[in-house]
Amino acid sequence: MSNILLKKKIFNTNALIQLTGSKSESNRALIIAALSGGKVKINNLSTAADTVTLNHILNHQTQTDEVNVGPAGTAMRFLTAYYAIKNNKITLTGSDRMKQRPIGILVNALRDLGANIEYLENDGFPPLTFGGNFVQKTNHIKIKGNISSQYITALLLIANSLPNGLNVEIEGELTSKPYVEMTLAMLAQCGILHQWENNVISITHQNFNETILTIEPDWSAASYWFMVLAFADASCITLPNLKKHSLQGDSAITQIMENFGVSSVFDGDNLIIKNQNKVFKSQLFNLKECPDLAQSVIVACAVLGVNASFTGLETLKIKETDRIAALQNELAKIGVTLNEHQEIYQLDCSQKKYPQKITIKTYEDHRMAMAFAPLAMVIDEVEIEEAMVVEKSYPMFWDDFASLGFDCSEV
Repeated sequence: MSNILLKKKIFNTNALIQLTGSKSESNRALIIAALSGGKVKINNLSTAADTVTLNHILNHQTQTDEVNVGPAGTAMRFLTAYYAIKNNKITLTGSDRMKQRPIGILVNALRDLGANIEYLENDGFPPLTFGGNFVQKTNHIKIKGNISSQYITALLLIANSLPNGLNVEIEGELTSKPYVEMTLAMLAQCGILHQWENNVISITHQNFNETILTIEPDWSAASYWFMVLAFADASCITLPNLKKHSLQGDSAITQIMENFGVSSVFDGDNLIIKNQNKVFKSQLFNLKECPDLAQSVIVACAVLGVNASFTGLETLKIKETDRIAALQNELAKIGVTLNEHQEIYQLDCSQKKYPQKITIKTYEDHRMAMAFAPLAMVIDEVEIEEAMVVEKSYPMFWDDFASLGFDCSEV
């Protein structure tokens, strides 16, 4: 995979960027559509590699004995629940990094339900083998809420297809609650009702209605353009079709970036973001409900020289890479440290310095590439290693980056 060298030329002060559909919404929609037996259709499906992979698996790999999701974590978790209730005898595997990402909590819950799942290599980790012959043993499952909301979503997506429905009891604090709310809202659009009382979500056995799910553009992807404006002067970017009242928790970027002097105005079907050159004050950011924004927000603070603090980052260590370690390594290249003390992370920008050229490692993580690309606003040459890792969620990222006035050259 080639590197890309970024250099700012003449910055486009009034750009329009059409974002791909939300990966989070798309992947949920694909599982719903597959379980609906053709009743649910999808518009504006994401072009993200993870979504392309999941779509291909659900539509073209029904006859195979092995399914390989590569690095697609959402696909691994959602398909684990999907295949658990099917009669397929199948092996589900992924990339080397995927085999290091824990899935035992979800597998234990599915086994309690009645699924026949075994580990092929290491207990608690992919690859998995499914024996078929699912018979539901219970309709009440307990699962920890502070590990990954995708485990809970995976269970909720299959709940109405279970003969006896499902009650999901969430133990402890729920991490990334907006993602669970997104799942329930999308199910509701398809006629699947739920009750959520205290820490128990209940879904009875129900049939899907005929529905068209239209996928909103990806708010996570929008965060990188907010970053660019935070480092710019008197500029604006138009992002079509983003909703003011979104299902996506990452729409919180509008409120977060107000602190960076970036304003958001919804004008018809467009979101227009502008730089207001506001003075930024240090504060504590709780990113528990929008952890995919963490790299964008932390790097933005580092570039602006703000010693902000952050909480809610517990899940970052089990993502595509250990995102905390990756951030610490790459921020050190501009003299910024990210220190951890009892799950509070503190930036120290007192030694910040910009070299003429910087090379950023991506650690096979799409968000590392995109979060550090805006450094090209303040550093003459920014080289991003393995730059096409962005295909995981935003395949057109470098084209859109170039449209702002950057030279993006393969090296």
